Amino acid sequence: MAMEAWFMDDSNEHPRLPHRLNPKELLPLDKLAELGVLYWHLNPKNYENDEELRHIRETRGYNYMDLIDIRPEKLENYEEKLKNFYTEHIHGDEEVRYCLEGSGYFDVRDKEDRWIRIWIKAGDLIILPAGIYHRFTLDTSNYIKLMRLFIGEPVWTAYNRPQEEHPARKDYIKSLNEEVGLQYPLEAH
Repeated sequence: MAMEAWFMDDSNEHPRLPHRLNPKELLPLDKLAELGVLYWHLNPKNYENDEELRHIRETRGYNYMDLIDIRPEKLENYEEKLKNFYTEHIHGDEEVRYCLEGSGYFDVRDKEDRWIRIWIKAGDLIILPAGIYHRFTLDTSNYIKLMRLFIGEPVWTAYNRPQEEHPARKDYIKSLNEEVGLQYPLEAH
């Protein structure tokens, strides 16, 4: 089953709920691509030998990889870390996550500053561009196992909103305003 995305409602209910608008309306994945968000669906059971994953990593230069289990019994300071992940922020580099097990939500801001909720599940590889406002939380399953990919040494620094003067944010906004879209050497699904 492919990744799903939708505009979020304005509810202040628990963040791990879907927060779908009524009536329910899914966004086409090309709307995410317009924001620079890339997506592939791969075979998570074969990630160690997956040729498509190897090709993505080589083409995009992702030479660092690690795995993280996000669930109460595996992640130290679980609730505090989830709260930090859910604080709106940007990064100076892309955020690349490949869901191997479980599920969770990445929320990103669109061009009009509305939240789009992206529900990733096993097999979904998502790339958020540097400078995009986003946040992450688990869904009600309370579990996700992610592969994290980086170019070079990993940088975990999150810059909480507002960050309009951050170079990555400025570059991101410029790429959106140029209307040519963000350019990538590898086509996503």
